[in-house]
Amino acid sequence: MRAVQVITTSGPSGIELRDIAEPTPGPDDVLVEVHRVGISFPDLLLSKGEYQLKPEPPFTLGVDFAGTVISGPGFEPGQRVAGVGPYGGAADRVANPAMFTFALPDSLSFDEGAALPMNYLTAQFALAERGDLREGETVLVHGAAGGVGTATIQVAKGYGARTIAVVSSEEKAEIARQAGADETVLVDGFKESVMALTEGRGVDVVMDVVGGEVFADSLRVLGAQGRLLVVGFAAGQGIPEVKVNRLLLNNIDVRGVGWGAYAMMRPGYMQEQWRALEPMMASGVIRPPVGASYALEEFGQALVDMDERRTLGKSVVRVRD
Repeated sequence: MRAVQVITTSGPSGIELRDIAEPTPGPDDVLVEVHRVGISFPDLLLSKGEYQLKPEPPFTLGVDFAGTVISGPGFEPGQRVAGVGPYGGAADRVANPAMFTFALPDSLSFDEGAALPMNYLTAQFALAERGDLREGETVLVHGAAGGVGTATIQVAKGYGARTIAVVSSEEKAEIARQAGADETVLVDGFKESVMALTEGRGVDVVMDVVGGEVFADSLRVLGAQGRLLVVGFAAGQGIPEVKVNRLLLNNIDVRGVGWGAYAMMRPGYMQEQWRALEPMMASGVIRPPVGASYALEEFGQALVDMDERRTLGKSVVRVRD
């Protein structure tokens, strides 16, 4: 079967589409015929050897995928599913643990299914588990036109929160609005804009996938007992530091969000998360914005586009029509 493999950890240039042996599922695995693969930031880091997991090349990329079940416990043959794993999904078939595989509602396409697992489970974990989000609170979302950003907007809306999207252009603002953002502000001068929108009160939660220069002002826009959720550092400006006296001024928190390591070590946890998201899918609040679509042999180009921050929403790769 075909698989997108990292041959050398030199980035997207070290990726090849190869023929490899079909997977042999274990007793707790679901064998899935893959239709779509989502492009995820861990794929880019894996291709560079910069991810916390460092498999020995050659290995197959692909964190998020959607397709149909061939066989496996808890699912019917032909059932539509989405799945997530540390890597391995960018192939014609994947054997994925059943506890990391989820029934895909008929209302969502395979493209949308491949855009769901990592981003939306991360957003749910960040907001509900780490952010203690409550109905009526206000969430500020950095990188709001990207995959995690749009997922955060929709999950926050599903929990009854108000959302303010921070973006770098009007084009990205429109993506955030389509995802459901209540307001959008440009990253340049976002602190003043947010304080005006909240009549000086600030926000309850900041979802920060960017880091870098926005971090200090993200602390400043937190209201009383606000929570800043550190998800990543997409700005590429290094890891920001916080002076802890700032936390005293308004009784604010900085909280780390490490969904993958937490969820994969707790059997059944991702299934609980998926069940929490299902009503949001059914109501239409969750509808993943799908951006660019690529052929399987263009996986490397999809990673280049992500690395150069040209992506809007979640990019997907077509494995079969």
